[in-house]
Amino acid sequence: MIPLNQAVKANPALAAMAQRIELSQRMLATILPLLPAHLRTQVSAGPVDETSWCLFVRNPAVGSKLRQLTPTLLQALQQAGLGVEQLRLKVRS
Repeated sequence: MIPLNQAVKANPALAAMAQRIELSQRMLATILPLLPAHLRTQVSAGPVDETSWCLFVRNPAVGSKLRQLTPTLLQALQQAGLGVEQLRLKVRS
C-alpha cells in the first residue's frame, strides 16, 4: 500500500490541488493577525485560483467587516508574495 502523501505527489491533478490547499492555508495564516480577535474563528480558507482567493465567513456581519478590511488584506498578501487580485467572501453556514 502506498502512503497517501506519495499517492498525492504521484498524481499531477492531486498534487496541484494539494499545492492550492497549502497556498490557501498560508494565505489565511498571513491575514489572521490583521483581523480583530473576535473574527479570527469566524473565517476559514477557501479555494484559490490564479487571480482570486475565497474566504468562507460564518455570517453576513463577518463578511461585511471583512469587506471593509479587504484593501489591507490584499496588501498584506501581496507583500508576502502571495498576492491575488481579488478577495471573494462567501457565507457558509
